[in-house]
Amino acid sequence: MLGFCKYIFVTGGVTSSLGKGIVSASLAKLLQARGYSVTIQKLDPYINIDPGTLNPYEHGEVYVTEDGAETDLDLGHYERFLNVATSQANNVTTGKIYETVIRKERNGEYGGKTVQVIPHITDEIKRRIKMLGEVGKYHVVITEIGGTVGDIESLPYIEAVRQLKYELGENNSIVIHLTLVPYLASAGELKTKPTQHSVKMLLESGVQPDILVCRTSHKLPQEVRAKIALFCNLKVSAVIESRDAKTIYDVPLLLKKEQLDVVVLEKLNLPFGTEPLLTEWKNFLNKLKNPTQEIKIGLVGKYVELQDAYKSIHEALIQAGAYHGCKVNILNIHSETLNTENIKQVLSELHGILVAPGFGHRGIEGKILAVQYARVHKIPFLGICLGMQMATIEFARNVMGFKEANSTEFDSHTPYPVIDKMESQKSVTQLGGTMRLGAYPCKIKPNTLAYELYQKELVFERHRHRYEFNNSFKENFEHSGMVFSGINPDSDLVEIIELPENPFFIGVQFHPEYKSTVENPHPLFMGFVRAVIEHKNKYCIT
Repeated sequence: MLGFCKYIFVTGGVTSSLGKGIVSASLAKLLQARGYSVTIQKLDPYINIDPGTLNPYEHGEVYVTEDGAETDLDLGHYERFLNVATSQANNVTTGKIYETVIRKERNGEYGGKTVQVIPHITDEIKRRIKMLGEVGKYHVVITEIGGTVGDIESLPYIEAVRQLKYELGENNSIVIHLTLVPYLASAGELKTKPTQHSVKMLLESGVQPDILVCRTSHKLPQEVRAKIALFCNLKVSAVIESRDAKTIYDVPLLLKKEQLDVVVLEKLNLPFGTEPLLTEWKNFLNKLKNPTQEIKIGLVGKYVELQDAYKSIHEALIQAGAYHGCKVNILNIHSETLNTENIKQVLSELHGILVAPGFGHRGIEGKILAVQYARVHKIPFLGICLGMQMATIEFARNVMGFKEANSTEFDSHTPYPVIDKMESQKSVTQLGGTMRLGAYPCKIKPNTLAYELYQKELVFERHRHRYEFNNSFKENFEHSGMVFSGINPDSDLVEIIELPENPFFIGVQFHPEYKSTVENPHPLFMGFVRAVIEHKNKYCIT
């Protein structure tokens, strides 16, 4: 058990999408490299219980933790940077806060008192924040507060931070405020007023930031830092530059150069520990920035207009590519646009094809066409969740002759329901948090591609689905040449399918992208990228 835990609160001002999650993850990486045990928590101001029911266009991807929480995509950044799993406790929403408070009120736990934002809502927020610090596993808990200071939804969170700063005592918590210092080309200078106003708004809520991290496209001159420090009640050393980076993986090193970790440790009265060398991180970055070859992988999905909808897949491909010294050029292909007329033109120049997850009927036939093209032309293929199900349907239709094969998700009257709703899901009526979620075991069959990639017989992978392979068709598929190389030992659920006649053709019911990190790229992505490189070098001129 560790001693008393310190708390860091990260707020944002001026505009959204400044990168609080990346700054939080980068700071955590620097503290981790100094020998501290760190975790990061995201507080989201929306009233949804979790992002599980949100449209990907609205919110980006839903990230799933080991214990089955549907969370904000920032938790993916936390895990990719720290190589440490998060949990239900790492993502808190206003919906969860109010749900808990209302349940307590209904159970009479407030003794008949009037339930109010202060103290009841703020008390619950504080309880959730301190929950991670009280388990005895962490030296530092970083809490990222979603939204922007001044938003009505964020006010209870800022008030909770104000109260906690007082309750925790001196040197036990700090507030880092991320803000924007825009460059006006017409004036030829950086403008500090947005930052001043943002800090003023925070001060009006009773919170003085201890450190300012300034997002900017240009270098922050000393006089600009001094001006910001003067008007925001800070030392110049507490004004940190966060310049636009070529890749998110540059940010820890850029913030280290700015000595953000040193300033944080000084303010928390913690020993500096060992100098963070970040050798493995630097090696990864060196490979990422100096590839010896390039490949083109088509990501066939339904939400490709918004890159964040498949954020973890993008990062997993980049990580595997860097490991192989290869730049992965990801071509986003909207499955709705694919048809028999254009399929060759769109896919012929690709070196690999990945069919992405998703829900609903829209764009399904395009995904099936992409699978068929990969199978027939023996292009390396990886299907994830719905992508695996589309590979199953394509095989049933075009190899087994079951022309009307489908999933009951799209056609409840199909004579060949090769994909069907899980038995445990048939009585479920509520949408939120009711799918098969979190990590489940998968037993790998020896002498298969899956075993070659994993090099072990039992793995645990994260799921998010309601439909599965219909085992009543299993014999038919095996007779036609499909191999079921991964099976859940408890439920007999098909987890992995592959076609041995193809150099690399594999579909998985789970989401391997959730477990890929900088230090440990996922073996399926590693194998897929390697196969794509080999395919390009063997068959492709360009």
